Amino acid sequence: MSSLTYATRDSVVMLRRNLKHALRYPSMTLTTAAIPIIMLLLFVYVFGNALGTGIGPSGSGDYVDYVAPGIILMAATSGAISVAVSVCVDMTEGIVNRFRTMSISRAAVLNGHVVGGVIQTMACTVLVIGVALLTGFRPTATPVEWLATIGVLALVVLALTWVSAALGLRAKTVEAASNAPTPLTFLPFLGSAIVPTDSMPTGVRWFAEYQPFTPIIETLRGLLMGTEIGNSALIAVAWCVGLTVLGYFWSRSAYDRSR
Repeated sequence: MSSLTYATRDSVVMLRRNLKHALRYPSMTLTTAAIPIIMLLLFVYVFGNALGTGIGPSGSGDYVDYVAPGIILMAATSGAISVAVSVCVDMTEGIVNRFRTMSISRAAVLNGHVVGGVIQTMACTVLVIGVALLTGFRPTATPVEWLATIGVLALVVLALTWVSAALGLRAKTVEAASNAPTPLTFLPFLGSAIVPTDSMPTGVRWFAEYQPFTPIIETLRGLLMGTEIGNSALIAVAWCVGLTVLGYFWSRSAYDRSR
């Protein structure tokens, strides 16, 4: 067998291990889905009348159609916490040291966490989309646009999962690991997830327009609701690729240094 074959085989074993852990201890996965669902219900049924006047696509006032793409993105970011925690638990409880004494590919442990995190987060995101549909979200996307939406979400999840893996590796305690990725979960709220950026004060608007999640939200909203995308898709992909590369090398460096 080649080294790539060994690495792939070991990564599949680690992936199976992480998915079994998720099934046996589902609380973290359920929390990943619960927070965006609560936020969706809150903004649609509690704040919707106050925030949604004239905001829907083309000013139609259908606020759920405006806010749902942002909440769906929030679901994609929520999985970062569970990945950081699971990586930190492995590092602090000594199982990784045990793996290092065995004939296991060095890349397999991180690959298992990352791929497992992507699968869990995408499943939670699908659940949030289902709840959004039940609350009145009515996307106009074609099958091709749905596929593009899934691709964008998967790219976002992959990027944030690598970043959160690095944060989990550098955290000294599980509590620190659970807190470190939290800003990633709520950063979409400082973009165009809840209200358009042109309604914000100048300083906040500047930050909202140039942070990574605003072009991602506008891309998702354009794909799902047919609004203008412009160059947001290109910027969104660039951010995701950049964060993926950063997170990958950062996590590999942290993992190697923890030996």
